[in-house]
Amino acid sequence: MAKRTPPRNASLPYEIDAAGNGPLGMPPADFLRDYWQKRPLLIRNAFPDFESPLTPEDLAGLACEDTALSRIARYDRAADAWSIRSGPFAEEEFPGMPHQDWTLLVQDVDKWDPDVRALLDAFDFMPRWRMDDIMISFAAPGGSVGAHIDQYDVFLLQGQGHRRWLIDTAPNPDETYLEDVPLRLLKHFRPNQDWVLAPGDMLYVPPGVPHHGIAEDACLTISVGLRAPSSAELLGDFVDTLTCDADESVRYSDPDLAPPEDLCEIDATAMARAVEALNKLRMNDPERLGDWFGRFISLYRSAGVPLDPDPPRSRIEIEFDLQQGAVLARHPWTRAAWRRSTEHKRIGKLYIAGQIHALPLADASLLAAAQALDADAYASLSPDGQALVIALLGEGHYHLESDSFDEDDDDRD
Repeated sequence: MAKRTPPRNASLPYEIDAAGNGPLGMPPADFLRDYWQKRPLLIRNAFPDFESPLTPEDLAGLACEDTALSRIARYDRAADAWSIRSGPFAEEEFPGMPHQDWTLLVQDVDKWDPDVRALLDAFDFMPRWRMDDIMISFAAPGGSVGAHIDQYDVFLLQGQGHRRWLIDTAPNPDETYLEDVPLRLLKHFRPNQDWVLAPGDMLYVPPGVPHHGIAEDACLTISVGLRAPSSAELLGDFVDTLTCDADESVRYSDPDLAPPEDLCEIDATAMARAVEALNKLRMNDPERLGDWFGRFISLYRSAGVPLDPDPPRSRIEIEFDLQQGAVLARHPWTRAAWRRSTEHKRIGKLYIAGQIHALPLADASLLAAAQALDADAYASLSPDGQALVIALLGEGHYHLESDSFDEDDDDRD
């Protein structure tokens, strides 16, 4: 379980009104210092006059797509039993659903809908590479996924209707789980906070905090999740990388071997040689570690990959289209980040969908941040940066979008 850092000030409120002071209701530095991974916070009017970019009907339609990640959780009150099904779902299922006690959840909605993806701009106080996805749920009255604990940070923005949130803010909560249920639900849940959220209200829940959301009426909730890799995930990927890159000629060696006192003892000298053999793998090399982590995090939890790149076109044609107002839009499944090289001060390492590219600092920063490149942004890149964009276009990581394309071309991705 992720351990919460004790708050600096235990008297800090659990509920505030944003009052026009941005979605956090306070400077981001204050939120990060006092609340981030420390204590929950209900922010009333985080998004004043909020209108959901997606309707329940839109969400149901998305849940019917073959490649969408969707689930329906239901609770049978009479049998005191939970059930969960994974999509895709048939369109005709939804009109016949019960009037209460079920929830439709669809993950990665930001990858499907640009208006939903635009909500991420409101969270620019967090590194973009820490963002995982936006999940949206529709719940009928009484709909819920039960009392549970998440091991990631989440911002729960109310989109439509009203949802009651019960929260246990006590330290060291009981993590005993119910048996024989398809969801990981807490057996003993003792909430000490009880809030009803209206559209535009937002609840921040740190890792390890028990919480339970229940629909007061038919409601839509937008969950912005920031998942962090576990130490096991980090270690597993790092070891895999070391294994793939390892030089078979680098081995345990003992040219200074002396007759042992005990034939079966692994003595201190032998252990020192083993450590020396591992050190030859350069596990503590900052540049190598940085490149590994950049590749890893730009692929982490990616549920989809770009497919069907644009039909091949010459670079001259692409650059001409940019001059005519087209843009190069990065595929929503393509994650990107960058860092400064520890070996060359003027070089930035761009990590994009698990690839690594050394570029001038300005190029690496721009390409990691920009969801779309117009003619001016493309022209500002170095020749190497421009060549990389053209190559990534050919791999499907960018698509050329222009009003001059016909309707069929607009739907290519």
